[in-house]
Amino acid sequence: MSHFTPALFEFLDELAANNRRDWFQANKERYRRDVQDPLLQFVADFESPLISISPHMVADPRRTGGSVFRIYRDVRFSKDKSPYKTNAGVHFRHEVGREVHGPGLYLHLEPGNVFAGAGLWRPKAATANQIRQAIVDKPEKWEAIVEDEPFASTFDLEGESLKRAPRGFDAGHPHIEYLKLKSFVAITQFTEDETCSPDFLDLYADACRVAAPFTGFLTSAVGLDW
Repeated sequence: MSHFTPALFEFLDELAANNRRDWFQANKERYRRDVQDPLLQFVADFESPLISISPHMVADPRRTGGSVFRIYRDVRFSKDKSPYKTNAGVHFRHEVGREVHGPGLYLHLEPGNVFAGAGLWRPKAATANQIRQAIVDKPEKWEAIVEDEPFASTFDLEGESLKRAPRGFDAGHPHIEYLKLKSFVAITQFTEDETCSPDFLDLYADACRVAAPFTGFLTSAVGLDW
């Protein structure tokens, strides 16, 4: 049985065209039925595969405060006051805490843009430097991970880079392009047809397994168990 159906993408597409509270309230049951409930079931069903990938990552299927991201945008400091996100997502975080910028696994669902992500997005400077130092200390291990054929052919490293070498790191280091990264995130894309297929949970789990050495390196680099 499929977790996700085309109805999920249809709802998000319509929400993008009607990003207003009155429209959302009138369609809240659709949101629950076609988006939120399938995501919660996906999280619950992913718990067993996740344990086999890392026993320290958490699948939390609670409706509020769990692995599924809220649909509501935080507009306090944004010029864009649209109240709702036009994508859906889940984040499998490390057991030590719920900080979004901790190492983890991610699934993003949006019309025309479905992807799995692994790693840390825009970590704080001290955390980023822990990862950079781990790359400097273990260059051969890092190189073996990111250049491994299954990983390199499946995932792309995404995100912005510093214009110069980070403070305290050699600008001539052979891995300087990795050291300049602001985020340490690997991304792989899925089609909507794949996402709506009965075996999508297995496809996602396989991608997470391919990314496990990468995510494990980052997790160990910041002093956490993988």
